[in-house]
This record gives sequence, structure tokens and C-alpha cells, in this order.
Amino acid sequence: MGFSTTFSLSVVALVAFLAGPISHFVQITGIFLTPNSTVLGEGQGPIHIEDTIHCEDVHHYRPANLLFTACEDDKSTRFSWFPPLGNLLPRTAQGSIHVVDPNTMKSTRLAFKNFQGPFLTHGIDVIEDPEQSDAVYIYAVNHMPNPAYFEAGKPKGVPKAQSQIEVFHYILKSDSIRHLRSINHPLIKTPNDIYAASPLSFYVTNDHSYRDGPMRLVEDVWRSAKWSDIIHVQIANLTSKDAPIEASVALKGLWNNNGLGHGRTDNEIIVSSAMGGEIFLGTQHESNHSISIDTSVSVGALADNPSYYDDPYRTDSHDASGYLVAGVSQAIRMVSSSKDPNIMVPIAVQVWYMTLNSRTGVWEKKILFEDDGSRISTASAAVLVPIRPKASKKLAWLFVTGFMSESMVAVQVEL
Repeated sequence: MGFSTTFSLSVVALVAFLAGPISHFVQITGIFLTPNSTVLGEGQGPIHIEDTIHCEDVHHYRPANLLFTACEDDKSTRFSWFPPLGNLLPRTAQGSIHVVDPNTMKSTRLAFKNFQGPFLTHGIDVIEDPEQSDAVYIYAVNHMPNPAYFEAGKPKGVPKAQSQIEVFHYILKSDSIRHLRSINHPLIKTPNDIYAASPLSFYVTNDHSYRDGPMRLVEDVWRSAKWSDIIHVQIANLTSKDAPIEASVALKGLWNNNGLGHGRTDNEIIVSSAMGGEIFLGTQHESNHSISIDTSVSVGALADNPSYYDDPYRTDSHDASGYLVAGVSQAIRMVSSSKDPNIMVPIAVQVWYMTLNSRTGVWEKKILFEDDGSRISTASAAVLVPIRPKASKKLAWLFVTGFMSESMVAVQVEL
């Protein structure tokens, strides 16, 4: 998630009124929303995955049928230090990478090799190691406090966070993960999510241009504050921690670009605008590493990390392939709930599912799952794991996780 909650309700309402359509602000923040929690039948869940505390992102690695996520592990960490929410009281905790088996619904916390430092988790991505089919590379955002600020008398002009990208290598079915190197660059300022194009090339969103202060508030509520960008990073070598990297701006001009996801093809990239409540389908261009936007689809809630579901049981009459995006549907509650665990209130969520009608060319959208915050509080990512069809029904397990959810949940849905 990448929107600030450091403002008062009165200021937000005033700025939103002056800045743009009030109807959009009302819808996205959920001021008047009454959550309509999805009714689940017998055997449909929810199943709460143990030991998945505050896991902001999740990816389904189809070749091994495994889910990967990065978790904070400690329920108190987010409330003091999480730059994407404007929580900037320094904390040097170490979160972890987890593997979730959708067959057993069990999570395995991976032990780190060659990694000792703080790990304040956020977005991740997972891709196959092209030289080792039973292994993957994992890229993960790490929002470390900046020693140059907190240990040097808080000098002006020095950022409070030293956010960077960690690169890991994982051999499937093992119980540990090896750290390869950390990547930082002046262009990586407020990283949120990652799209790995190859082991040596990835994209990362900066969800804000301003790290904190009043201008960050303006970015949150003003539709014309299209100052966030997406950075492309090229790595010279993964085995040498001192090997140089190159970074360039791949896309700019979106409002609060947030999550990234892999689409239908190798070069399709899904980009979300959190406060805009939109996902954009774009093309990554290998020639210059730029991204061009092809189309957009709006939803009725905050749009966080998107994903694409490729239906393995598609038929000519029913192809359930589509795009998912999870988000908070009552963002206004984050104002009072993101700072103090003692006053945390349930925060409603929605998971939207979008398919393109091949005959009409019209986007068909529906809320695949909704909750008032009692089963899962906050949602920032969702993926579908297919179930072999029974009769004419297309079923899947929907896994939903949130940046302040006490555990990931799984529910069975019909597509």
C-alpha cells in the first residue's frame, strides 16, 4: 500500500473538494460505504493461513504451484515504522519470506542465508531461474531506516528511509533462502512493488514523489498530482554485491502508481493507481525499457497490487482468465487505525475481478470477494489458484492478504 494517513479528516475533505471530483473521493475513501460481506458456503472457507502476519504482497508461482509472500511477522512493527503509511518512528525489525502451499494451506517461514540486516517488507516479485528450473529469484522491497538521518542528528534534506531492493535466490522445497545483493539508487525513492523482467532486469514503482510532508498529502488526494513514476533497473551482476547498476525512468504521468503485475504475455505489465482506483495495462519495450499504457479499467475501491489469472481449464464457451486487484474499501478508517494497535478497527476490503468480453470488447467487472474487516482487515494483494472444474462450474481458491492483516485468508470462489 502506498497512501499516507497522516492527515486529519477535515483537511482531506477540504483538499479533495478543491482538487477534483468529490464523488471519486467519497467512493474511494468509503466514507458512506456499508460493506456487504461475501456469504460463504460450507467448505468455501475462510481458511486463515497461520504465521502470515502483515504480508503486503503475494504471488502464485504456477510451475511449482506455490505462493510466495513477504511478511512483517511482528504485529507492532507497522504501527511505528512503515514509510508507505507515513509511520516514521524508526524500527530495525527483520521480517521474512514465506512459502504457502495451496494444497495444505500451510505457510513455511524461510531461514535467511547471508542476510543479517533489517528487513521491513513491502512488494515482491518471483521469477524462474533460467539456469536452474527448480529455483527462483525473489525481489523484495526493504524500507530500512536511514542511519544518515537518525544517527546524524536528523539533518535537513536527508531522507528518513533508506528504501532499497533485496535480491534472493531460492531452491524450491528447501527451508532457507540465500541473499544475493541489495540494490539502491537515487531514483528508487518510495518503492512499492516490483516487476521482474529477467534475473538482471526489473521495474519498481515509486508510489509518491514526496516521502513525507504536506506535498505528500497533496499527492494522496489531488487527481492531477501525477508525479509518481516507474523505474527500470538493469543489474550488471547478481553474484557481485559491488557490480554496478543502471536505472532510468520507464514511465511517469500516473497518479499514485502503486502495484505491478505480470499480464497475459511476457511483455504485458499491469500497473495500479491506488487512489485513482484504476489498473492500467501496458507494454514494456525491451529496446529502451520504457512502458507505454494501452488501456485502463476502473474499480470502485483503492487499487493495490494487481495480478492476472490464466485459466488452465478454458474452453471456447468459457474462459475465466482475468485480472484481479485487491484494495481497502474504507480507506477513511486508516486515518485512526494505522498509528496505534490499541485503537485498530476492522478495515473493510474488496477484491475486484475483471474479464474482457471477446465478443463485445466490453470489460466485465465484479466484486469477487468482500469483507467488513472481520475475516481479513486490509487487503493489498490477491491471487487465484485453480481447482479442477466440477460439472459446469469454474472454481478457484482465492488467497487474499493485507499490509495490516493478521493472516492471509483463502476462500473458494466461482468464476
